[in-house]
Amino acid sequence: MDISVTADVFKLAEVFTISRGSRTEARVLTVRISDGGQQGWGECVPYARYDETLESVRAEIEGLPSNFTRQDLYDLLPAGAARNAVDCALWDIEAKRAGKRVWDLAGLAAPRPEITAYTLSLADPATMQAQAAKHAHRPLLKIKLGTPDDMARLEAVRAGAPKSRIIVDANEGWTAGVYADLAPHLVRLGVQLVEQPLPAGEDDALIGMDRPVPVCADESCHDRASLPGLKGKYDVVNIKLDKTGGLTEALALRDQALAEGYKVMVGCMVGSSLAMAPATLVAQGALVTDLDGPLLLAEDRDEPLEFDAAGVHPPKAALWG
Repeated sequence: MDISVTADVFKLAEVFTISRGSRTEARVLTVRISDGGQQGWGECVPYARYDETLESVRAEIEGLPSNFTRQDLYDLLPAGAARNAVDCALWDIEAKRAGKRVWDLAGLAAPRPEITAYTLSLADPATMQAQAAKHAHRPLLKIKLGTPDDMARLEAVRAGAPKSRIIVDANEGWTAGVYADLAPHLVRLGVQLVEQPLPAGEDDALIGMDRPVPVCADESCHDRASLPGLKGKYDVVNIKLDKTGGLTEALALRDQALAEGYKVMVGCMVGSSLAMAPATLVAQGALVTDLDGPLLLAEDRDEPLEFDAAGVHPPKAALWG
């Protein structure tokens, strides 16, 4: 097999801000795998939070041997962005070789549209209220928070979008005390989920803490090996392919998490429709789907995913799978 890696940049429609910083573009790696007859492709988003860079992930991919299987990847690469792009490219080329859709190869039912969250980035309360009002027609809004003074932001977003369902993502930005103080107000304002309120290394504080709103593990959950460390702390796990290392592990993590009593959220980094396409399979029946990456872009892949009132649709064969 021949493997090529290219860096691609997609401009964002607006500045995107979380508690760790801001960005104006999505920088991704695109992997193409060719066997001389068919070509499959996948996308990953190297993430500095996990000590990944475009250069380090490219080096991981370019260091692979010439021939391997998807199962070989578990021994060749750790869970993360590099393995994700390669795994998804292999699924794509396997589907093309077989003349079938990926979900048929995986033994899954044909996917249907899923309502996706739309993310409002972190800003001052007045700006977030205006953002919420602009997107108040959307059924599910995700609010980026993660500062000690988020109460005003919560109130502002609820005022701007009184009918939307709301989930919040603190991106590890709160302390146990801040979360405890905010919890009753989250209930009052109708927040339905809190994503990663505490730093991953400090989340033992959640054990025994009252959780009136379900708490979701994001940075604390990467793959199936993460699950034992989540007990007593979280109610939901956020599955992202750039954390699991691809669709193969994402599907396995979903099944094991559900079997252990967790609910499932399926999320994404800020990437193109190619990055979201495999995740639409994992998102089937999830408690929360958060695959809005393409909605945040000013430009996208050819044959992009379709988003409408029914949600995010599964990919056309011309895009992936």
